[in-house]
Amino acid sequence: MDEPDDRWIAATAAALLAAEYENVPVEPLTRHRPGLQLETAYRIQAATVARHVTAGARVVGHKAGATSKAIQEQAGVHEPDSGVLLDDMVLASGSTVHRSVLMQPRVEAELAFRLGGDLSGPDVAVEEARAAVKEVFLALEVIDTRFTDWEITIADSIADNASCGRVVTGPMVPLDADMDLAAEPVVVSVNGTAVATGEGRAVLGDPLLVLVWLAGRLHSFGDGLRAGQLVLAGAVHASLPLEAGSTVRAQSLHLPPVELRVR
Repeated sequence: MDEPDDRWIAATAAALLAAEYENVPVEPLTRHRPGLQLETAYRIQAATVARHVTAGARVVGHKAGATSKAIQEQAGVHEPDSGVLLDDMVLASGSTVHRSVLMQPRVEAELAFRLGGDLSGPDVAVEEARAAVKEVFLALEVIDTRFTDWEITIADSIADNASCGRVVTGPMVPLDADMDLAAEPVVVSVNGTAVATGEGRAVLGDPLLVLVWLAGRLHSFGDGLRAGQLVLAGAVHASLPLEAGSTVRAQSLHLPPVELRVR
């Protein structure tokens, strides 16, 4: 298949934006382009993000996705992906989201970071990654797809900004020297009933390794992680359906809980 040109990438980005604004999904890209390259998918993502920024949104961080075996098996993928966090996607703990503004939402609990220093390059050491972290927190990511169903490939997800819909941030606390994020247990409850559990090591063995991976991936595109940015490390459990009338809460041993209400 011929390599898609810039016009096709621009048109695809516009179609994804229209699907989001009109709340009407479109067919997965790989139905018509089964050989869609990941690099091309990231170009579509960048074009979509650029349009959001032109419209007034601000980039505040990045998300890594499919970093755990649970999510990879659920989604049928074998490697992580990443997306961009915009300021209008981020909500504080306790916020309410209306189900009607979402298409096919699911929710994931994640460990997340706020960076105090820049982090970039192809060979970042885990010690560098830890030193770049200012604060750590629990987050609930609402994943959503602008495609007709969740029968998508990793290329589809990447083009669709790694299926990121909303991000709910819990209170942020300093990353203490003795805090073992790999061993941090996370429990997710819906309407007071525990429905999923996971530990930090579910994501690449250690959430800090997600920063290493993401710094390397961004470097390959001439970019990097910046001080002040938020970074989601990926779900520690398989994603859960998100229904109206539910309250989702994630809590762990050493981090403050985070909560989302859906109406």
